[in-house]
Amino acid sequence: MSDMNKPILQSGISRRRILQGSAAFGAAALAGPLGAGSAAAQPKKGGVFRVGMAGGNTSDNYDPGTWDNAYSQTFATARHGYLVEIAADGSLVGEVAESWEASPDAKEWTFKLRKGVEYHEGGTVTADDVVASINFHRGEKSTSAAKPIVSQIKDIKADGDIVVFTLEAGNADFPYVVSDYHLAIMPAKDGTIDTKSANGCGPYKVVNYDAGVIAELTRNPNYWKTDRAHFDEVKLLTILDAAARQSALMTGNVDAIDQVDLKTVGLFQRAPNVKILSVTGTQHYTFAMDTRAAPFNDNNVRMALKYAIDRQELVDKILFGYGAVGNDNPISPSYRYFDKDLEQTTYDPDKAKFHLKQAGLDSLEVSLSAADAAFGGAVDAAVLFSNSAEKAGIKITPVREPNDGYWSDVWMKKPFSAVYWGGRPTEDLAFTVAYAAGAPWNDTFWDNERFNTLLVEARSELDEAKRAEMYSEMQNLLRTDGGVIVPMFASYVMAHTDKVQHPEDVAANWTLDGFRAIERWWFA
Repeated sequence: MSDMNKPILQSGISRRRILQGSAAFGAAALAGPLGAGSAAAQPKKGGVFRVGMAGGNTSDNYDPGTWDNAYSQTFATARHGYLVEIAADGSLVGEVAESWEASPDAKEWTFKLRKGVEYHEGGTVTADDVVASINFHRGEKSTSAAKPIVSQIKDIKADGDIVVFTLEAGNADFPYVVSDYHLAIMPAKDGTIDTKSANGCGPYKVVNYDAGVIAELTRNPNYWKTDRAHFDEVKLLTILDAAARQSALMTGNVDAIDQVDLKTVGLFQRAPNVKILSVTGTQHYTFAMDTRAAPFNDNNVRMALKYAIDRQELVDKILFGYGAVGNDNPISPSYRYFDKDLEQTTYDPDKAKFHLKQAGLDSLEVSLSAADAAFGGAVDAAVLFSNSAEKAGIKITPVREPNDGYWSDVWMKKPFSAVYWGGRPTEDLAFTVAYAAGAPWNDTFWDNERFNTLLVEARSELDEAKRAEMYSEMQNLLRTDGGVIVPMFASYVMAHTDKVQHPEDVAANWTLDGFRAIERWWFA
């Protein structure tokens, strides 16, 4: 589904880094290595940064519970601060909170707030503001899109510059949960937050906002990150048409765009002064099999189909090389506990035939539902899958479904369908939302007892080595028993003019440097 959150996590993050945070969060930690054409270049202040984006609606507003597209999310991180930030390399660093630590059972989390973080309209961030900002998304009456991820919070208390979260059960990844873009820290007003106010503590303050058209911002002179927010002004423009966005960049009307049209990227990148920026994170495309329905209730049939798809062909022809092959689970190399040693399932018609025989079949005929609403090129991907499967004695009939109503009438209704997933902040959330038994979005209806046991145990396990083993086993269980085929991870493909500079490490958790290009990038 297109509204899935997916901040990335990478390997090599220590238990101390997760549990205690980054108290020493200075200029070196913020700046990172520099790149974009000149490793020696240093960021400088100045200029008006204009960004053309594929998102943005006239219904967008300042209510954090409603932010549901890349435009509103980028606009949010431009003006707001969060307890923590996921850095470009996937590590977790402090933002409004300077440090954090957990109780031994990971049920209680204590965040110490950074001193002197100022709001645009005056005043500093307090613990009461944090409590009000998070509580806004909690409770029975909450309509926030973030309600499910904060439902685990049993209680929040403020004490000076300390905020203490008590959870229903242990969660070793809780600091990543509060990095969610909905959970902006805003001033408390009568115990809650003002959902009609643009006031924040982020790098830029709003000058003008015409929802679905343009947002204009100016640098916050009191922003605590002195080596960020390099542009004098920022303009976020909604340009829904891909050709119009690319034209705007080529003609100099904008400085950067998101969502480059992959069908024309080859020609587009030849344009003078245009640079393509591509990063691969957790965004992935799948073919979901209903494991309750024949023939998909036989794992040998599922394995036959997994060996019958040419993953590299899909990356080459559907993603035009802007992506990477998948291995039938949602955990990409961007995640902290990705198992790089897990055996890769590859295109092998002979192995597919073997599994068909194990299922007592000489051949197989199935229909595969797809539509571009699932993901761009989904119907073409189904055709390519059909072609490769023929060599294994499998006849796949692609069914072009209407875009309108695809998610309500096809997804989780038809037994074999194309699906888009954006990932989740952690392995736990990625597995919980789509693969736990009984989960509302478990679109394969898979129920594996060992997987479900590991899911609960890993969530509260604080030993990094043990957690890594658990998540490795879970990835393999999905690969060898699950009802999902994950043939490819799709890159975020953006473009900018050659005068735009950015750090060498660009985040892959969301488009536009994790929604933070506005504060991380600069002009040459």
